[in-house]
Amino acid sequence: MAKRTVAEQLVDLLVRAGVRRLYGVVGDALNPVTDAVRRNAAIDWVQVRHEETGAFAAGAEAQLSGHLAACAGSSGPGHVHLINGLYDAQRSMAPVLAVAAHIPSAEIGTAYFQETHPDRLFAECSHYSELISTPEQTPRVVTTAIQHAVGRSGVSVVSVTGDVAGQEAPSPDGDVAMVTERPTVRPGDAKVAELARLVDEADAITLFCGRGTAGAHDEVMEFAERVKAPVGHALRGKDWIQYDNPFDVGMSGLLGYGAAYEAMHEADLLILLGTDFPYTAFLPEDVRTAQVDILAEHLGRRSRLDVAVWGDVRETLCALIPRVREKTDRRFLDRMLKKHADALEGVVTAYTRDVEHHRPIHPEYVAAILDEEAADDAVFTVDTGMCNVWAARYLSPNGRRRMIGSFTHGSMANAMPQAIGAQLLDPGRQVVSMSGDGGFSMLMGDLLTLVDHDLPVTVVLFDNSSLGMVDLEMMVGGFPPYATTYPHTDYAAIARAAGAHAVRVEDPRDVRDALREGLAHPGPSLVDLVTDPNALSIPPRITGRQLAGFATTTSKLVLTGGVGRMVQLARSNLRNIPRP
Repeated sequence: MAKRTVAEQLVDLLVRAGVRRLYGVVGDALNPVTDAVRRNAAIDWVQVRHEETGAFAAGAEAQLSGHLAACAGSSGPGHVHLINGLYDAQRSMAPVLAVAAHIPSAEIGTAYFQETHPDRLFAECSHYSELISTPEQTPRVVTTAIQHAVGRSGVSVVSVTGDVAGQEAPSPDGDVAMVTERPTVRPGDAKVAELARLVDEADAITLFCGRGTAGAHDEVMEFAERVKAPVGHALRGKDWIQYDNPFDVGMSGLLGYGAAYEAMHEADLLILLGTDFPYTAFLPEDVRTAQVDILAEHLGRRSRLDVAVWGDVRETLCALIPRVREKTDRRFLDRMLKKHADALEGVVTAYTRDVEHHRPIHPEYVAAILDEEAADDAVFTVDTGMCNVWAARYLSPNGRRRMIGSFTHGSMANAMPQAIGAQLLDPGRQVVSMSGDGGFSMLMGDLLTLVDHDLPVTVVLFDNSSLGMVDLEMMVGGFPPYATTYPHTDYAAIARAAGAHAVRVEDPRDVRDALREGLAHPGPSLVDLVTDPNALSIPPRITGRQLAGFATTTSKLVLTGGVGRMVQLARSNLRNIPRP
């Protein structure tokens, strides 16, 4: 058998684990690895303009596929650039392996040029971070890293010096058996029985759902029907639980709307399903609470629990549903559905009246039109900030669409990089980056990556020349907005100069045609929409102190942030409320 280098062995192991792309920027100590990729037909090198983009792209690919993805960075600054995207992947439970090239072995510990200690550097944003010091380590360290990333749904980092990567691998690694997908987890009978007793004792039950309900939509609906429970969701649960849901009461949290908050606080039992919802201020303190999660460390870290269930949501509900008595009293459910509909009806006209003539363009109007024009199976990548609000309130889930963002890490500049990974994973699927001008400009260089690879990503740019969410944070805190504005920039002109199709829109009457044109373009496109910087959103519950702070800084701004199609969902749910 022909001898291989350590770098070739590493790349072969990634391929065996299902990795088909390695995102990064070439250079110095990473060269043996990139050369090994060049000579391996089963994997592609995806050259990006910034390593952070590569990490975000790998994380998006892993979130959408459920399989291992990979990125790489060269010595020192190269792999340091990965860290923000890796934090996001770790917190999004995306299985990603990062290769961090390192300075020459003999120079470690001497403050050499570009020296860092990557095995220490990445420890906080990974489940596993290890340095390969000798060729003999390679098979076991790389395999262990893969198992950590897949088995714990997060990040692993393998650091390797350029000199070791170029050495001969001492022996073939053979057919290494590797786990490439996670098993399901079913709770024990005693724990299911304990939860069933709690359910049977409760008169008013609310379900609050997160990302962990993926694949469990039918079971959640069956359980909600059985116990007559309203169903709310966190932002990461929107894809999986909001569609075809006659029990929907909206979303809680900073971007929330509808009656989810009331349903959670007025129940006598709240069941958290597959959510590590971080905003404890929106969780009740005096309601009996149960939680179901596949990660034991999530149980009880946000709220006090009466029952903690370690298991998959689907497996748990399959075991639970036959054990609970069917409830017949719909009064709590119907009251929450009515509150939800009333809450949406009471605000929707304020955000839809005459928007076709409003200049600068209402961002809600853009989001509503985008929702209508995008494909039924589109992938939306969403920038942190106000784009999160418009996506949460205007994009209609249907079981086929996907929406990802930096929803847990909360990084700026995530949307376009994630769109790169999403599009490379599935070249024939429509991918839309909902970008703010702040986030887009931060990693704008990777617009060139879209052009280089001729990726048909449509960047829908909400261009308000401001950091809108930061404006709101300052006002709620009683501070006048400061250092949150940008000079007006023609991003469409920049995109055209880079080789992308681009159009700038200032008249709301042109929004639909511009979006249609961008979405239909066979290559990269950018629709630069000049939107109203005064379009802000407030959460469904705000404290008196926050309200007072807000009042001290503004009395004239119109707080927008409508709910779009959500009102239609609420109206349809009204059909489920018995009439007198």
